[in-house]
Amino acid sequence: MLRVLDAAALRRWAAACVEALDADREDIDRINVYPVADGDTGTNLLHTLRAALDALLRVESGAEVGVAAAALARGALAGARGNSGVILSQVLRGFAEAFRDRPTADAAALRSAFARAADLAHAAVADPAPGTVLSVLRSVAEAVAETDAVPESGAAPGAGAEDAAGLAEVVVTAARTAAHALAETPRQLAALARAGVVDAGGRGLVVILDALVATVTGQAARADVPQHRVPRSAAVLHAERESGSTEFGYEVMYLLDRTDDARAACLRAELAELGDCVSVVSDGTPGGLGLWTVHVHTNDVGAAVEVGIEAGRPHRITVVRFADQVAAEPSRFARDRAVVVVADGAGAAELFRGEGAVVVVGRPGVAELLAAITGSRARHVVVVPNADELTPVAEQAADQAVRSGQDVIVVPTASPVQGLAALAVHDATRRPGDDVVAMAEAAAATRRGELVVAQREALTWVGRCQPGDVLGMAEGEVVFIAEPADLVGAACRLVDLMLSVGGELVTALVGAEAPGGLAAELEEHLRRTHPEVELTVYPGGQTEAILRLGVE
Repeated sequence: MLRVLDAAALRRWAAACVEALDADREDIDRINVYPVADGDTGTNLLHTLRAALDALLRVESGAEVGVAAAALARGALAGARGNSGVILSQVLRGFAEAFRDRPTADAAALRSAFARAADLAHAAVADPAPGTVLSVLRSVAEAVAETDAVPESGAAPGAGAEDAAGLAEVVVTAARTAAHALAETPRQLAALARAGVVDAGGRGLVVILDALVATVTGQAARADVPQHRVPRSAAVLHAERESGSTEFGYEVMYLLDRTDDARAACLRAELAELGDCVSVVSDGTPGGLGLWTVHVHTNDVGAAVEVGIEAGRPHRITVVRFADQVAAEPSRFARDRAVVVVADGAGAAELFRGEGAVVVVGRPGVAELLAAITGSRARHVVVVPNADELTPVAEQAADQAVRSGQDVIVVPTASPVQGLAALAVHDATRRPGDDVVAMAEAAAATRRGELVVAQREALTWVGRCQPGDVLGMAEGEVVFIAEPADLVGAACRLVDLMLSVGGELVTALVGAEAPGGLAAELEEHLRRTHPEVELTVYPGGQTEAILRLGVE
């Protein structure tokens, strides 16, 4: 039972949300009838949370909860899909603002988070209607605020005043209230009543809050979630909007930067003249100088983009014609899971293939990585880039694959030794969200080092190097410069430096240009100086580094 939320708990919650939404996606899509019966609310929520989790995995495990929450919110905003995704990004922004500058978040902070989330989500919608996720969220915020007056069971008088109700009581109250408020949505919105369903966005929020209950209490939420009927016919799903405005055939979304609060307000007003379901929301940067997400339903796609150009710099523009949205064919995916790995040497490539990964050799571009992802024919794909400079490439390829219906997450690895550590804990029988978290944590826990030959004269942290010098590097920084004739000595020195802060297992990938006997000399050195350390040596075959080391 958690008393506070920290960065690790947020990571588990995000992974649990992705897993739960993946399981419920089709059911949520099926009941999506308002404001447009486009059947994508569950899918949009899932893709938005996957983007949020992807961003959170890049945050150091020891970070403060405020830093982790900010990354989660920014990832959701950047990857928001559809109106439901935009609203979810604002919910997470509310959490980020309430947790700002906090190492951990207690019950009082969580109550503030729900209140701020409800305010931001309502502000994100130009014409909020009752009976939607906004109604459910407002009910939750009001209910958890009342727990402030309820002392925690068994608490000593005067103790824990800032945490009177306890974290568990707050999250359980939130989940139960959301379930009950969801049951009321058909009575508040005629479109839902006609279709015989509850609000799809509200149903997604219940799933997300149930995952929070499980994260905090360690037990599945027991809220009575209302059941829905399968819609009766296609015709009944095409309900008119409550506002009475003309239906619009296109959804336009884009990210916007180089703007500010004043221009964003003008953009919101101009979009309201072009269509409905208008949202122009930011990541919360003071003055509105950060990243914004724009969403509108319209028939004039060009005008919706043009007003964005006048307001700032639109990018990642997405246009969807509602009539063209179709479900992915069941036969598209031949398997459930796959891992796509980049390897820069023949030996390393064979190691990864031996672990069952799809391997791309060399320094691929976006198109090549995308081909490997889609060619895996897997529903869930993890991409392991194994180089800092390849992580943005992998993210672009993953984003394109996600837009076409695959679930793809990039685990940021800066070296093949970290990729090996991630593959070592990969378990295809585990839930996808949990598996990604385990792989990311294993990679982050592996310290990396390498011996490379300097190609040009340069100034390093430890002095000036000349072409041909051997550079000992740890975590991407030069830690010593050695003579070219002493490669074995340099390898021993590097492993000693890396083990000076501890370690039980050393993994070595020997490069194509390494001298014969390097592995044997390294093994003998560790036997004498660190007999407690286990060494595993593989022929990596890489040409960019004489030796790569990983320490766990």
